[in-house]
Amino acid sequence: MIVTFTPNPSLDRTIELEGELARGDVQRAVGARQEPGGKGVNICRALDSSGVSCLALLPGDDADPVLLALTAQAIPHIGLHIGATLRSNVAITEPDGTTTKVNEPGPALTVEQQRDLVELVLAKAEGASWLVLAGSLPPGVPADFYAGITRELRERLGANAPKVAIDSSGAPLAASVVAHPDLLKPNAEELAELAGWSDGPSLEADPMLAAKAARRLVDGGVGAVLATLGSKGAVLVTAAGSWLARGPKIVARSTVGAGDCALAGFLLSNVAGASAPDSLGQAVAHGAAAAELPGSTVPTLSQTRPEAVTVTALVSDPKEDDQ
Repeated sequence: MIVTFTPNPSLDRTIELEGELARGDVQRAVGARQEPGGKGVNICRALDSSGVSCLALLPGDDADPVLLALTAQAIPHIGLHIGATLRSNVAITEPDGTTTKVNEPGPALTVEQQRDLVELVLAKAEGASWLVLAGSLPPGVPADFYAGITRELRERLGANAPKVAIDSSGAPLAASVVAHPDLLKPNAEELAELAGWSDGPSLEADPMLAAKAARRLVDGGVGAVLATLGSKGAVLVTAAGSWLARGPKIVARSTVGAGDCALAGFLLSNVAGASAPDSLGQAVAHGAAAAELPGSTVPTLSQTRPEAVTVTALVSDPKEDDQ
């Protein structure tokens, strides 16, 4: 069982254009899709579609459109009543896969609601193999929310605590590092920010530099770093080594949720007992398959092509060349 927690879920609407986005103009869409979303929700949807047991935890009333959509899709979930409507996000995709997103902030959560959510997570995480803490935080929630959950989980469950994966950005991601999660899943921009290289070379274009940045986090106590590098693939760094995976050439239709599906691919492979390099390969295969689908549609395992992914060990030690 993999449990995901999404404190700021959303109803994700994706609008497909037949040409480039033109600011200030009127354009007609050629397609539109609507899915329940938020990183943890997307990860659970991807796991469920591939036959992996999962449970999505999130705030939201039973009649909220997000929870109604999860129910309609038979995605295992538990929502905590908050008496407020969850946010809606809009993504506009162009024919070449370029995606423009507008995300609402989401409803504010009171201190009592935050505590209730923590208790829900702690109760449902017991017995799970992984707990995934994912996405942005809603207004009123402190940046160290994920770090606090990670520490409390381990204090309460001890050796029975599941492994913790965190996929967020900005201050919540930075604050989570000190809690030493078992896995961090930044993209290139987020990894550069964590490493203090936001004005430096593009990590997406330089996998070795990405591996060096990730190695710093692992040396600092993070269990592993899975850094997605867009069309360049992904890098995985653990205490045992570093690997780069490059996927097949694809025609991207929508990148919405591709990173979430990459993490889902890694986790489903990990719980099946695969090696770190093979889990990385499945992550890239899942992310590529998601990018080929419309909107935030998630692929099934059979739609992925891990055999088309090339995984290589990074033989140069990324511990070298401090920057």
